[in-house]
Formats: sequence, C-alpha cells, structure tokens
Amino acid sequence: MAINHTLIDLLRRGRSAHENHLIDSLVRGTVSRREFLRYGSVLGFSAPFLGSITAAVGYSSSTAPVRAAPAGGTIRVAQIVPAATIDPVKIADSGGITVLSQVAETLVLSAKDLTVQPLLAESWSTNKDGTVWTFNLRKNVKFHDGRPLTAEDVVATFNRLADPEMGSNALSVFSGLLSKGGTRKIDDHTVEFHLDSANGNFPYSVSTDNYNAVIIPADSDADYEKTMIGTGPFKLEKYTAKSGASFVRNPDYWGGPAGPDRVEINFYDDYQPQIIAMQAGEVDVITQIPVLQGIGLLNNPDVDIISTPSTAHQQVHMRTDVDPFRDKRVRRAIALCLDRPSIVKGLMKDRAMIGNDSPFASSFPSTDRSVPQREKNITEAKQLMEAAGMAGGFKATLTTEKYLEIPDYAVLIQNAVKEIGGTIDINIMAQGAYYGDAVYGKSPWLDCDMGITDYGHRGVPNVILAAPLISSGTWNSAHFKNSEYDNLVKGYVAALDLESQRESASKIQTLLLDETPILFTYFYDFLTATKKGTTGVQPTAMSHLFLREAAV
Repeated sequence: MAINHTLIDLLRRGRSAHENHLIDSLVRGTVSRREFLRYGSVLGFSAPFLGSITAAVGYSSSTAPVRAAPAGGTIRVAQIVPAATIDPVKIADSGGITVLSQVAETLVLSAKDLTVQPLLAESWSTNKDGTVWTFNLRKNVKFHDGRPLTAEDVVATFNRLADPEMGSNALSVFSGLLSKGGTRKIDDHTVEFHLDSANGNFPYSVSTDNYNAVIIPADSDADYEKTMIGTGPFKLEKYTAKSGASFVRNPDYWGGPAGPDRVEINFYDDYQPQIIAMQAGEVDVITQIPVLQGIGLLNNPDVDIISTPSTAHQQVHMRTDVDPFRDKRVRRAIALCLDRPSIVKGLMKDRAMIGNDSPFASSFPSTDRSVPQREKNITEAKQLMEAAGMAGGFKATLTTEKYLEIPDYAVLIQNAVKEIGGTIDINIMAQGAYYGDAVYGKSPWLDCDMGITDYGHRGVPNVILAAPLISSGTWNSAHFKNSEYDNLVKGYVAALDLESQRESASKIQTLLLDETPILFTYFYDFLTATKKGTTGVQPTAMSHLFLREAAV
C-alpha cells in the first residue's frame, strides 16, 4: 500500500499524544485497519476523519447505499416477558431491554463491529490520562413530551445510575469508575464525566452496552413504566405488564420519523409459543431464539435469521470460598472435563466461538491469542483431583436459570464431571427467582455454590472483567478475591493504547486459567428471527431491537 505521509502529517496536527500514537500504530502496521477504526471511534475520531486516515495509509473505502424503508404498517414482535418493571435504573433482563429500546436512547451506540458511534452525543474526547471525558450533545433532540434534551437531563440520569441508594443495576459498570456528582454540566449541550479512575474505553460505559444508561428527563420519577418518556423513534401507546406493549411513531424524532406506524410487542413465558406464532404468521419478528428450540425456524425457508456475532456467554461460577471449590485444583479439573469444540458444535450448532475461561473473547483486539487454549484432558483432571485429596470425586448442586440453552448446558456439565467422580444435582429456576433481589444474601445467583448465569454482549470486556471477578464486584457470584487480579484489571482499564491493553490482557488470561473461578466455555451468536420479506430490523446482542427502518 502507498502511504501518503504528507496528508497524514496534516491530519496529525492538533491531535493529542494518544491519538497520534494510534495513527502511528496504523502506519507501522502494529494495529489493523479494523482495530484502528474501533479504537479511533473510542477516542472520538469522526467517521470522515477515520476514513481520511485509512485512505492516506492506503486502504480503499466504500460506502454501501442506504435504502429508505417504505413508510407505514405495523411491526409485530414476540419476546420473552420482562422479568420486572420497566425501570431504566434497575432493569437487568433481556425482555425489559427490548421494550426500553423502543422509547429511550443512550449517548453512544456500541455497533456490531465493536466500534462506538454517535447517538444522543454527536462527539466526545478525553484528557491526556483518560480521567475526564467531554461529550457534546445533539442540539435538535426532544423528549416525547416536547421538552428539549439538555445537559441537565444527562447529569440527572447519571447521578441516579451512580447513586448506591437508588439500587442501580448500572453500578456493575460505574462502581469505582463514576460517582454521583461526577457528571457535570458545562453548558446546555456539553457534559463532562470526571471519573474515579482512568478509563481508556469509557464511551462504552455510556453506550448501548450499558443498557441502563438511557437518557430520561431530569424530573423522571420511579414510576417510569406508566409514561416511558424518552427520545426514541417510538412513543408508548399502551403497556400491560405480563401481556404486551404497543408504540406509535414519534413524529419529532431527531433522526427523522420512523418507517413503521406502530410496533406491537407480545410477551411470552417461553420460546416455543413464539416459534409457533411465527410459523402461524402471527408475528414478524422474534427478538431472540435459542439454537436448540429454534431448529425449526433455522431450517424454515419462510424465515430469515439475523445472526449477530457477540461476546454474550453463559458463565459457570464456582464459589471459591466453600468446599469443594475452595481448592483451585478442583475447579481446574472440572474445566478440563469439558469438550469445548463438541459443545459449540452440538449444543450451539456452530453458532458460537470457543472460550478460554476468561472474558477475553477472540474477537476483542486486546485478547492475547498466544495464550494456550484449554482442552479436555481427563488424565490431568484426575491427577488434579488426587492432588486435592478428592480422588473419590465430589458432590455439588448446580443452580441456574431457565433461559436459552442453559438447562441443556447444565446437563452436559453434569455428565462431563462423572469422568472424575463428580456428582452434580441440578436446580433450575425461573429467571426472576434465580436473580432474586440481585444482592448478596438475597439472590440464588449470587449465593449458590455453583451456578450458570447468562451475560449479555459487551463491546469491551471491562464490565465482565470487573463486576463478576474483582474482589468488590457487584456480580461476584464466585466470591473470588485476588489482589493481583484486581490490580491487573485496574491497569487494563486505565490503558489508553492497544499495546498496553494487550500486555495486561495476557497476564489476566494466564491468571484466570490458573485460578479458574469461572468457566467461559463459549461466546454465542445472538439469533433474531424475521418473517421472510421483513427488512430493516436491527437487533443488538444486548437485546435491543431497533425498528426505525423496519418494513414488512
């Protein structure tokens, strides 16, 4: 490729040291074009600037034509019933996220290619050490009640989410990162986030990755479900808990009116009735289908499947503070019983990628792919059990949720550990009962000795590195406490360049393979089913369902 150094020098002018380091890394070839686009978007490079740099380095660029969806009509959606009330501060389930995504928006979009793109914020930048991030808001945005979006609404939103007294689910992201009072108004359309600690990937924390971070009016009360006032392309028409919801086009949407007149969502307790409804022509979209139950749709010529690669996964935690899992050799022995390629092929029908017992999926640019992949090894597993004084095996109860493939996955684990004398009883609970109050002492998820929990997609591994694994993590169901790990994560999160992140990632991956508090066996694709001919449906692997451009 021919590099235009003169143009690159011009484009470098006025850029920060971190921004120019990323540009230089692309020129040297130490980061790929894809990695450059991703990290450039995090630092706040605009799409035209990213295109100019990659063109100067010698990459060709192309723009796909945009096809406008025909106006009118109703999009009929089937989804799992929300597990709780639609409260942006506390919502934590896929059903609730799908509903919320019709009416409310975040500052930033975490896209399929792991870049971050503008939504309610049109641009952002950071200071030299990643402790202060400045976001510039769009100026033509209105809430559904006609009031303009201002910096005061953004400040109030994040003060709620960062307040420990509010019971915020977003503390899984903001604990140790952003405190109440850390979000500050500069003017009506500019806010600054003053962080508790440096963070090189902060835009993801205010993106669709953090589904709680939707911007709602400053004076919103706790009964949000009744009005659902937001800035989104649809406005609430009617919401009936446990039954369904309907939405109508927002004529004042900042991005232009949506194509559909209405969106109708029906709630279901399980997946099979949704599948039957689609086969009967009663719905146009199923937000998410499991692989095994959805085989009939996967092979149906009248149905299109949108397969979204993701870092979503189903963690198997083992409490490191109770027997038999107190001994890491037992935990590693269990990990060595699993045939990961067979699980991906059989359970997930090849719609997943193999995991290596850390949050670092192979799709993350910072992942060290030279770390050896853990493979099934019963001989080594038996040796570990014998060294732990458990040659005769162990007994445990695995508690989990009735969701997607998890019950079948539990049985696979139950059968796999029999090769080392393990006896596992399985306790499958409804989602709401499994999560309980989502606090220690009041949640089977956080209190059980062994469990399987579904975790949604993230564009960066930061949340999964922290909430389920650091000593003070709000989702630390393994009760794992390791100061070395905590410090490694702190260094990874603070790093502003890819090389430093990779160096920390390698150490984290190696430590977690040794300790094995959690099994990350696979990262699965998010599957959305649409009726043949339905276009413009844009799901995310976090369960958002964007229907502004949808048409039937």
